[in-house]
Amino acid sequence: MKILVCIKHVPDTEAKIKIGPDGKHPDLAGVKMIVSPYDEYALEEALLLKEAGAASEVVVLGAGDDGASTSLRQALAMGADRAIHVKDAGLTATDALGRARALAGVIRAENADLVFTGKIGVGDDEGQVGPMLGALLDRPQVGSVFQLAIAEGAFTAHRGIEGAVEIVEGSLPAVISWDKGEHEPRYASLKGIMAAKKKPLDVVAPAEPPGERRVVRESIEMPPPRPTGRILEGTPQEAAKTLARLLRDEAKVI
Repeated sequence: MKILVCIKHVPDTEAKIKIGPDGKHPDLAGVKMIVSPYDEYALEEALLLKEAGAASEVVVLGAGDDGASTSLRQALAMGADRAIHVKDAGLTATDALGRARALAGVIRAENADLVFTGKIGVGDDEGQVGPMLGALLDRPQVGSVFQLAIAEGAFTAHRGIEGAVEIVEGSLPAVISWDKGEHEPRYASLKGIMAAKKKPLDVVAPAEPPGERRVVRESIEMPPPRPTGRILEGTPQEAAKTLARLLRDEAKVI
């Protein structure tokens, strides 16, 4: 069984992001880029399935400009067998459907039994590529999965919903979008980093041009600054009365 894991190259979640001059895109100059954290969980689960003998190969797939190869090499260092980079400068500016179509073309050619993605790609937080891949490939798709079992050409997926766990069963091939699973992603070892340099990373062009965005971003803005706190003085009884008045008259929450 072959598992193909889709990897997205995203800004570090701890980086301080600024808005670009056009007011529509973030300014990523000098920002550290990483593998999207949810994609790391997807990769970890794929590697564990291979180590358990349930999969014969783990392939990582990314789409974007030159920078995407850095995250693919990181995935190879973590243990993936080979990588495929769908390279096109237009993929950086396209929307979720453009990226899904670029990935779907390679997935069809690879004919993987399982396709893993993260539930969202940190940055845009769209959460659309996984479901779109399911539709484009005409495969069962389950999102926000934290546990998966494979047996006899079928899968059983556990996904969290509000106040409960939903269990979904289906047949392979399938697309699974991972939430934080039961296993923390592994770190790349020095041996893995050295081995990654010799593993194949194939660069291919998208089967069709990304095309124009169907979702147009008009503007983005930073969240408003948090208001400063206030220290209430006096006895506990006096502070409680002052707090109640502020919540009623200023915050208007009571």
